[in-house]
Parts: sequence; C-alpha cells; structure tokens
Amino acid sequence: MAGEPLRAIVGLGNPGADHRLTRHNAGFWFVDALARLHGTSFRRASRLHGESTPVKIAGHELLLFKPDTFMNDSGRAVQALAAFYKLSPAEILVAHDDLDLPPGAARLKRGGGHAGHNGLRSIHQHLGADYLRLRIGIGHPGVRERVLGYVLGRPGAVEQQAIIDAVGRAAAALEIVLTQGWDKATQRLHTEVPDASGTGARD
Repeated sequence: MAGEPLRAIVGLGNPGADHRLTRHNAGFWFVDALARLHGTSFRRASRLHGESTPVKIAGHELLLFKPDTFMNDSGRAVQALAAFYKLSPAEILVAHDDLDLPPGAARLKRGGGHAGHNGLRSIHQHLGADYLRLRIGIGHPGVRERVLGYVLGRPGAVEQQAIIDAVGRAAAALEIVLTQGWDKATQRLHTEVPDASGTGARD
C-alpha cells in the first residue's frame, strides 16, 4: 500500500446494550464483523478508554479498537490509542456511520472534514483530520430535526440487512487495501450497490 501501512482500525459507536443495534453504531458493526471473521474477540483496554484485539488479516498484523467513551468523546480514546501504540493518523482507519450515503453503500476516504459527525468532530479535535475513513451508509431521515432520533434508532429489517451487506463488502475491500493497495480497494468498493429500496446508489 502506498504511504504509511495501515496498523489500526477503529469502529465508532456508543457503548452499552441499548445502543448495540442502532444506526449510529455501524462502525462497531464493522469491527465486530472483522473480529468474528478472523476468530478473535475484544478485551477491555482501560488505559485506552475502550476495547481492543489484535487480528491478522491477509498476512498483516492489525489492531481492532472500539472506544467505550460515548460518540461525542471518541477522540479522547483514539488519541490514547495512537499515543500508546505510536500510531500516526495515516495508519488509522476509522469506520463510522454516514447520513449522506444510503443503506447498502460504503466508501473509503482519505482525510477531509467531519461533515457534522460528532465522533469524527471529536477525533479532529484530538488527532487532526489526516486519518483514513470507512463511511458506512445509513441514509438520512429527510429533515435535520429528525437526525438525532434517527441515528440513535434501530433500522428496519431490510435496511439492517443492507448495512450488514455493506459491512461485508467493506471487509472484502479491506483485504484488497492490504494486498493490492488503497486505489484498487476504492475502485472495487465504489461501484454501484443496491440501497435499502433496491434502486442503487453512487457516491
């Protein structure tokens, strides 16, 4: 992979059983899926304000991490992770839910703004903007006033399956990132995919 090698994957979400199946926890869904796929499980890492597990993917040693801070304080945990393992922002991939993509879509991105996402806003404040992102589409409720309840709500069955499918495609793309490079993985992932309504979506 061109540039610095990927060393850690952070999933964003809110801790606790009440939040486990909410749209805002799509980042947790991704790292949980990776842990299951590669036969490992998370352990408490109190000094890092989260849970972590080492994992080997396509021959590469990586660290999976879930902050146990709430979403709007994610940056504190990610900063602790980066400091403890001496990670640069470019070595960290952050997986998060994205209102601007429909359920079923997933996109890789290098750097950029936080687009109002409270987890990314917090990471920007603690680490800067130069980390990698995996955007997992959850769709938008249509009006700003409904966003908070929407992201903290649970998706319906069809929508949930679309998000799970996107997580699976993103996991496959991650292996391409590690073996063939970022550009190849982006090309593979950023193709037309079905959204929850079956109409498809493009970036």
